[in-house]
Amino acid sequence: MAAKNLSIRIDKELLDKIHYVANHNGRSANSEILMLIKDAIKQHEQEHGEIFYKTD
Repeated sequence: MAAKNLSIRIDKELLDKIHYVANHNGRSANSEILMLIKDAIKQHEQEHGEIFYKTD
């Protein structure tokens, strides 16, 4: 799967905390955010069933 870019607006305090957690976990902020998103989707699917999507 090809990687795509996504821009988000985030306040400085939250971004600083993400960098702190990422550093603690030995990851970049980007990798930490991806892990958080993947974990949230996994939890959602466990509660509501698998998400199916169409690819282009």
